[in-house]
Amino acid sequence: MNDPYSILFEPVKIGPVTAKNRFYQVPHCTGMGHLHPQAEATLRRIKAEGGWGVVCNQETEIHPTSDLSPFPEHRLWDDNDLPPLQLVTEAIHEAGSLAGIELAHNGYHVANQVTRAPILAPSDAVVHGLSPRQARAMDKSDIRAFRQWHRDAARRARDAGFDIVYVYAGHRMTLLHHFLLPDLNDRMDEYGGSLENRVRLLREVLEETCEAVGDTCAIAMRFAVDEMSGSDGMQAAEEGRAVVEMLAEMPDLWDVNVSDWSNDSATSRFEPNEGYQNPYIDFVKQVTTKPVVGVGRFTSPDMMASLVRKGVLDFIGAARPSIADPFLPRKIEEGRIDEIRECIGCNICVSCDNLCIPIRCTQNPTMGEEWRRGWHPEKIAPKVREDAALVVGAGPAGLECAMQLAKRGYEVTLAEGTGQLGGRAAREAGLHGLGAWKRVADHRIHDLQQRANVSIYRESALTADDIVGLGIPNVFVATGARWRRDGVGRHRRKPLPMAEGMAILTPDDIMEGHLPTCGPVVIYDDDQIYLGGVLADHLSVAGHEVTLVTPSPIVSPWTENTLEQTRIQKSLIARGVRIMANHAVTAIGASSCDVACTYSGAETSLPCAAVVLVTERQREVALFDALQRRQDADGTPFRTLELIGDAAQPGLIADAVYAGHMAARNFEGDPDEVARQIFSRELIDLADKDRPRR
Repeated sequence: MNDPYSILFEPVKIGPVTAKNRFYQVPHCTGMGHLHPQAEATLRRIKAEGGWGVVCNQETEIHPTSDLSPFPEHRLWDDNDLPPLQLVTEAIHEAGSLAGIELAHNGYHVANQVTRAPILAPSDAVVHGLSPRQARAMDKSDIRAFRQWHRDAARRARDAGFDIVYVYAGHRMTLLHHFLLPDLNDRMDEYGGSLENRVRLLREVLEETCEAVGDTCAIAMRFAVDEMSGSDGMQAAEEGRAVVEMLAEMPDLWDVNVSDWSNDSATSRFEPNEGYQNPYIDFVKQVTTKPVVGVGRFTSPDMMASLVRKGVLDFIGAARPSIADPFLPRKIEEGRIDEIRECIGCNICVSCDNLCIPIRCTQNPTMGEEWRRGWHPEKIAPKVREDAALVVGAGPAGLECAMQLAKRGYEVTLAEGTGQLGGRAAREAGLHGLGAWKRVADHRIHDLQQRANVSIYRESALTADDIVGLGIPNVFVATGARWRRDGVGRHRRKPLPMAEGMAILTPDDIMEGHLPTCGPVVIYDDDQIYLGGVLADHLSVAGHEVTLVTPSPIVSPWTENTLEQTRIQKSLIARGVRIMANHAVTAIGASSCDVACTYSGAETSLPCAAVVLVTERQREVALFDALQRRQDADGTPFRTLELIGDAAQPGLIADAVYAGHMAARNFEGDPDEVARQIFSRELIDLADKDRPRR
């Protein structure tokens, strides 16, 4: 136990229950919910095992009029939903933590696409997102019904074994928050108009939730104190503070943050500092005696302890840091701070929820695989028969593979052809806004450097003969991929016509420090994921006149999944970057490039001194192919020869880390068991299919 952090491990009373420490995993979605209850329960159990004093689930629908489909969150519509939730509470309790549930009615934020139930809101309004259906203003009978649904859900939550029951008014996602916000509530009755009236429903639900669960459960109030939109929305200094003052002593705990979700879960690209929400929430402890939990992508135990000592927070809240390292509390408690996998704020976890798939993480490749594959973030099976392995390439896949092989007990040789370890994780971290991404490389390099069974060789570009000469029978090739220089990408599957004289650059050139020398620069983003927008920002900051051309209607459309797209496009416009959406480059001349509208075909010529092509990557497989040929030709005794990471299939950094981890886990494994894990599914039990469900 480290004395500077002992304050973080003090028990804290929350109404009728007591948390064993100050580490609080706030509600966050997993893409599992009611569709994958065993996977959900196992994931939460791992968090509890990792030392979190409180482990919450995710928003839990209380009624069919709050149908979030196709997003698989939890449900508590009736008693039939109790068994999956009991799996969660039992798993959390088994590891000694308190279990929290976030009850939610999402109001106009849902379209009720499966239930086709009426969409309810404080006032008539278009539905959030693209839906042709509109929400209807709730009348008094709707409000009475909603209050009853919430009471019933609270009782069921208590019966399912939860210790903390949430009343949720945040993220602009819930009915209770919608009633608070004047731009969504234009009612003229006692539930609209003045702030006191707009708070009325929230006050009633808080009172009734307390009555419903009695003295068994604590009541948590999750509230967004600021919408971060200035005078156009609720502000912490004005109505946000007033709401807390009105309800100060009613809940047993205040869970405070900012709205909307893109602000609460801002990426490190736009909010690089941990604790970025502190200026908005630090008033709460001044107006309530109840414990307060806040978030801000906390990874530093020094900051955590400081916030508690200063009286800003009672609990250190976390969603993303608990995903990157479920064992963060235990590592602090045991003095293993240098082993923490720090969140990089990339929002890959968030993207999974938006894509309706089980959660994933760049830093933690076991996230979401705890039940399906039986992966544990801190445990891995020891070696079997083999003694040594060679990993070629020290990018994200190679580093992760080498680290996990070393943890298993193998003698690992890691060879990198350049002088820098980290591969694309280190190179991309050098671009403007992505500095935190270097943590992917730093964590693994530090771990490998502490291990006596690892030998690391930089500037060691091995040939097939070199590898054969080493005599190591197990070889993992992680040689990565390089960006194409011919313009082949999503929109165009043939090379672009190019005249001599134009400076043609790729993202690899920029990341390696080869910037355009002078004159206007055209970036052609036919990748449309994130890197085109990053490079436009990077070159603009460096002083270049930049035009970004993309066949997409918006910049970096994939980043809508990471909640960044609006910020990206706004920042580029603010920097003076010219954006030509819905256009594709058709030819590159000596002093200009031709672009055409993807709809009309109308052509435009853009004068420029350089063109940066962000299109598609080509796998670097020459070494692997040479090794395969050697093995086929003369029976070179490789017992394992495996291509991993971007060299096998280019993707996100998260995909490369996952591939390296899987290769190390599966090494010397039973092939049938490895194949079975891929298809582990949770199946609906139809044994009682004839029993009616109400």
